[in-house]
Amino acid sequence: MSKARTDLEPVVRPVQIIKGRGSASQISHRFAKDRRQAFDDGWSVDEEEQSAAWRTTVEWEQAKSAFSRHGSPDLPFHLGLNPYRGCEHGCIYCYARPTHSYLGYSPGLDFETKLIAKQNFPEVLKAELSRPSHEAAVVMLGSVTDCYQPVERELGLTRRTIEVLAQARHPFSIVTKGSGIERDLDLLAPLAQQKLVAVYVTLTTLQTELARHLEPRAAAPHRRLRMIKTLSEAGIPVGVSLAPQIPFLNDDLEQVLAAAHEAGARQAFYAVLRLPWEVAPLFNEWLQLHYPDRAQRVMERVRDLHGISEEDRAVGKVYSSQFGQRMKGTGAWADMLAQRFGLACRKLGLNRERVVLDCSQYHHSLLSGQQSLF
Repeated sequence: MSKARTDLEPVVRPVQIIKGRGSASQISHRFAKDRRQAFDDGWSVDEEEQSAAWRTTVEWEQAKSAFSRHGSPDLPFHLGLNPYRGCEHGCIYCYARPTHSYLGYSPGLDFETKLIAKQNFPEVLKAELSRPSHEAAVVMLGSVTDCYQPVERELGLTRRTIEVLAQARHPFSIVTKGSGIERDLDLLAPLAQQKLVAVYVTLTTLQTELARHLEPRAAAPHRRLRMIKTLSEAGIPVGVSLAPQIPFLNDDLEQVLAAAHEAGARQAFYAVLRLPWEVAPLFNEWLQLHYPDRAQRVMERVRDLHGISEEDRAVGKVYSSQFGQRMKGTGAWADMLAQRFGLACRKLGLNRERVVLDCSQYHHSLLSGQQSLF
């Protein structure tokens, strides 16, 4: 009689693409004590069942403060406004994914399915802008997650935030991929005439299939070009963000700039792919699923781009968060990218004039209904 085996290991379930999601797994966050791994129990899961298992949910949160502050010299602003945590757009490269770890959630699927809406955000912002101690500086609306992600259509937190900023005559800029911004033209166009707002539309690529994989629930590339045209025709200063630039994937930088300029963009900027914390394994997993033929080549070039030494590569490091380097990269590929971007902008006439927003119009008394006596 044969002896029963007791050392059988569960069969690990292979990671599969989930329709409409950027992530394919529920990666453990960096503060988790336990590590979980899916295993195959013999039951197959079809595409519809898998998608249904990861429906978007929204939780309410009471904000304690409206402003998020940073000291990075790489960014042109030091104050951000984010009415939401997490983002349904599901961009696999999003540098904000690790922020979900602070909530005890996964930066993977949780980040794009478990959204947090700050219910009292406009009211908290109004209270902070009413303080005499507040000093006006251009703030970025949507600095961590997209303020025009799909849930905004129903909740309207971004619109209410803009109404507070308009009442205070406080300058701000917006970076978005969401076509919902067109709904707020009635607010944004008058503010633009007063030099109180500028908008930047992120357009990573014109390649529809690549965009569908990279940013599964964001507006399609042609739709974003229409956004640029609509904003420009409304008199709103509009630029285009080509972030992130990913080696061997979105190699149509010149075509993107030309299309954006034709649509009405007059400003442009770019940043290279950043892979902080859990974003690195998530992005590598995504590459293996969608572009396995070039996954290793992409990751090696990303390491080159961030100046990762051979010693650090040996222990798995892929990214450097060093100020002055993390946004534009270093080395030959970074130099070539900068040259391509600069040449294309000069040919098209982009970035010829700087957009300057007016901070002098803000006054804390505007929100209380009492004008200053001085």
